[in-house]
Amino acid sequence: MTDVLNTQKREETGTLRMRRLRKNGQVPAILYGRGEDTISLTISARDIELAIQHGSLLVDLKGAVNESALIKDVQWDAFGSTVLHLDLNRVDASEQIEVSLAIDLRGVAPGTKQGGTIKQLLHEVTIRCAARDLPDKLEMNINNLQLDETMTLADIILPEGSVLVSDPEDQVVQCVEVDAAQEEESEAGDEAMAEPEVIGRKQEEEESGDE
Repeated sequence: MTDVLNTQKREETGTLRMRRLRKNGQVPAILYGRGEDTISLTISARDIELAIQHGSLLVDLKGAVNESALIKDVQWDAFGSTVLHLDLNRVDASEQIEVSLAIDLRGVAPGTKQGGTIKQLLHEVTIRCAARDLPDKLEMNINNLQLDETMTLADIILPEGSVLVSDPEDQVVQCVEVDAAQEEESEAGDEAMAEPEVIGRKQEEEESGDE
């Protein structure tokens, strides 16, 4: 079921006004695409939170606008807990779209009972499908993954009508011996220690996307 975002048109701009909107449980957003005018909107923060929790990319907009859209970009606060701004791209339900989806591993690999551990090498895959058939994520069954074996994108069963855009030979997951996995992690840690220390992180300005 597609999540619904209730919308209102927005005339306000500027940091202080956007902060006031957010305090009132609203999130500023913009809707664009398909050669039509860009519209500034406000959307209930609760609606957005539910859509994100469900992993929805395709949403139905109701209220000030009534159409389908893709969530193209989500701007978070510095703590990654509050949505500050949302970018939405108009889309027709029958339109072929290209999107990147999360890969969710399912099942238990027999190799783990032979002293192996699972290492997921790839977490996203790009597919092309009709907007109405867009899944929230793609699942990969690892119930046949043996020790020292690797599964690639070619092993993912795509929804009907979907086409793989990413390289089918890209490795997704492997089952390796525990000792080997620990050695690789140790080497990665050593390399990280050799990198310059990061002192701080620049916080994104709230003004971006508020126009």
